[in-house]
Amino acid sequence: MSQIQIVPMDERHLPALAEIERACFHAPWSENALREELGKGLFLVAEDENQTVCGYVGCQTVLDEGYITNVAVSHDFRRQGIGRLLIQTLTERAQQAQLAFVTLEVRASNDPAIALYTAAGYEPVGRRKNFYRAPTEDAILMTLQLRDAT
Repeated sequence: MSQIQIVPMDERHLPALAEIERACFHAPWSENALREELGKGLFLVAEDENQTVCGYVGCQTVLDEGYITNVAVSHDFRRQGIGRLLIQTLTERAQQAQLAFVTLEVRASNDPAIALYTAAGYEPVGRRKNFYRAPTEDAILMTLQLRDAT
């Protein structure tokens, strides 16, 4: 694997992130939607030594809560541990930001993603019926508790 570094999302990343979104998701975020997240929450980008964007994770924050919006790795960089590195780095940043928990939805049939999140300590806490479209499918709600609820 090439040398990967995780950096905060920046304006220069937006075209590549929008391209990854289009390749990975049925309802992709546009470049403008990504731009609106600049400087908010925890949006992290994986790039190689040539500053080629390999993937990203987006996490919106509300008070001490984290909501992962997207995790995406370019098809050219899959199966290299980049998703794991993104989730690991996000978890470290969420702890530094003193978030109480981070949560996400994942397609019920997405076994590789569920395995990734489970290995990172996320636990299934619920199910959202018919959450996804094309095809219609349930979402598994998974949460990582970072500190005890008070």
